[in-house]
Amino acid sequence: MVKIRLRRIGEKKHPFYRIIVADSRSPRNGRFIEEIGTYDPNTEPSTVKVDEEAAKKWLSDGAQPTETVARLFKNAGIA
Repeated sequence: MVKIRLRRIGEKKHPFYRIIVADSRSPRNGRFIEEIGTYDPNTEPSTVKVDEEAAKKWLSDGAQPTETVARLFKNAGIA
């Protein structure tokens, strides 16, 4: 199954995430298919940048977003 989820990068106590499309069996920071955006929870308000075309394409192809990514998409007006 293909999932749309967060990949953590950044320093200790200063997280930064990339929104990726990956196989559900691959590790969190392991191999991925495509990077479709970023999420920075450290800014006020938090910053989300998403390639809407790619996100809609993957959702229509059957990729399942995680709960957090689904909430980010909802706030961005994608899903």
